[in-house]
Amino acid sequence: MKQFQIATQKSSQLIEITDPVSQIVAQSGVPSGICVVCVPHTTAGITIQENADPDVVHDILLWLNRFVPRAQSGFRHAEGNSDSHIKTCLMGNSVSVVIQDGRLIFGTWQGIYLCEFDGPRTRSVQVQIQAG
Repeated sequence: MKQFQIATQKSSQLIEITDPVSQIVAQSGVPSGICVVCVPHTTAGITIQENADPDVVHDILLWLNRFVPRAQSGFRHAEGNSDSHIKTCLMGNSVSVVIQDGRLIFGTWQGIYLCEFDGPRTRSVQVQIQAG
């Protein structure tokens, strides 16, 4: 397993991490298999989403913040970040991507994103490659 860090800058943001993950895959020398990308955090997630139009990322965050606002009556978690935990549940904490010919296989507009919901923080991203 390989790991790298991402320093987030905002309370909520999606940061594309396709390039560092692709570099890890290339350095592994694995010609085909599966790459699992994971974050070991309860207030940050991972997703695969469109990476051509930044408005998509904007719209995802807009929707998440509108439907799971930070100030929500009835939340009982003492840290005050229950919304961040819920958003992480919705996004998930890992994705799997097929490796073929030594590279990640995506659709035309896809990329991997770290989803920050309780920042700014330094987040760990774990990458596990399984030869297939």
